[in-house]
Amino acid sequence: MKYDVLIVGSGPGGYVTAIRASQLGLKTAVIEREALGGICLNWGCIPTKALLKSANVFEYINHAQDYGIKVSGHEVDFTGMVKRSRDVADGMSKGVQFLMKKNKIDVIMGTGKIKPGKKVDVTDEGGNTTEYSADNIVIATGARSRELPNLTQDGKKIIGYRKAMTLEKQPKKLVVVGSGAIGVEFAYMYNAIGTEVTVVEYMPNIVPVEDEEVSKQLARTFKKNGMNIMTNAEVTSVDTSGSGCKVHVKTKKGEETLECDMVLSAVGVVANIENLGLEEVGIATDKGKIMVNDFYQTNIPGYYAIGDCVPGPALAHVASAEGIICVEKIAGQNPEPLDYNNIPGCTYCSPEVASVGMTEKAAKEAGYDLKVGKFPFSASGKASAAGHKDGFVKLIFDAKYGELLGAHMIGANVTEMIAEIVAIRKLETTGHELIKTVHPHPTMSEAVMEAAAAAYDEVIHI
Repeated sequence: MKYDVLIVGSGPGGYVTAIRASQLGLKTAVIEREALGGICLNWGCIPTKALLKSANVFEYINHAQDYGIKVSGHEVDFTGMVKRSRDVADGMSKGVQFLMKKNKIDVIMGTGKIKPGKKVDVTDEGGNTTEYSADNIVIATGARSRELPNLTQDGKKIIGYRKAMTLEKQPKKLVVVGSGAIGVEFAYMYNAIGTEVTVVEYMPNIVPVEDEEVSKQLARTFKKNGMNIMTNAEVTSVDTSGSGCKVHVKTKKGEETLECDMVLSAVGVVANIENLGLEEVGIATDKGKIMVNDFYQTNIPGYYAIGDCVPGPALAHVASAEGIICVEKIAGQNPEPLDYNNIPGCTYCSPEVASVGMTEKAAKEAGYDLKVGKFPFSASGKASAAGHKDGFVKLIFDAKYGELLGAHMIGANVTEMIAEIVAIRKLETTGHELIKTVHPHPTMSEAVMEAAAAAYDEVIHI
């Protein structure tokens, strides 16, 4: 069978690429070994947000008295939380199935292996192999949970994110190793529903890629909520021989031993590029990633790669954008290369974290003369009315030209607010133009305008 475009993997990189290819009139198929939608829809972005929402609702109920409402007799139905999460994921996967049919895209279930000559072998569950060919092959195989040698996942006591969202029983004590987005989201979720949580982070701050002020604010809130936060700390080994786990942690003060029911390893992801046929085709890789140019072409003509298996941020929205650019180039259009300096990052714990562009430290190191504006949600009418006064918006401008170099937010719903900043940076809007952009009152988004005003000594409400 011959296609114009054949895509290996149907995550938010693969299925979005397929739809855009079909829109452009290309005969398209996707190969998927597990479930349409990939990790994001089935085991990542979507089901984790469903679990986080359940934790959020439980938190609201616990604080109902703060809103003048009396509630009694409530408790966590952990099995029900997990079931809702899986139902949401299943619904989204069915949605992708519908989109494949609507766009006349062939779905080939099985494990794909690329071959020279623009061919792919697909082996189904029964072990039968069928050969397909295409003018263009796009590799979108994503990534999986990274395993450290001293933290080997057994799926029972040392688990990864997939197991963390489908546990049969809520752990009483949980140690989370790693405090990136995955780590802090699960830490928040389990802490909110009553699990005793310790976060162990190797770097000096949790969420280490974020601006330092954001990291410190999140740590303060987590500690206030009863979480144990250990930074500058390294898990050296885990003893799983007893009924629970003994986690040996090296800190500046010396060795500590933590006892818990379970350890969640959240130390990043690793690309799925093994047993894919890359070596046979001659596709170049470096540091576990497939090497590509600005339009995602590999070193071998006709073969492309996008998403978590290429260098760049391992984010669903990045994979989707890369896939669209890749296939538009294949179709003979003239897309712009992706601006990796303007990619928003979002973390959906509570308070939420969102950012784009340079941190204050990075901007200083790059030699910019800065104007920095910060507006706390404690001064926001909407935040006060909603009962979510923790957090702030921080904007970093180049003092010379007024360019918005970076934005860093922590607070309720900030993941919904960051897109305004991405658009502002895309349109090269200046600080003064942002101050003069009327924001609706009362909203959380007013804090963006106020932070810009703070940078130029024009702030009204602080």
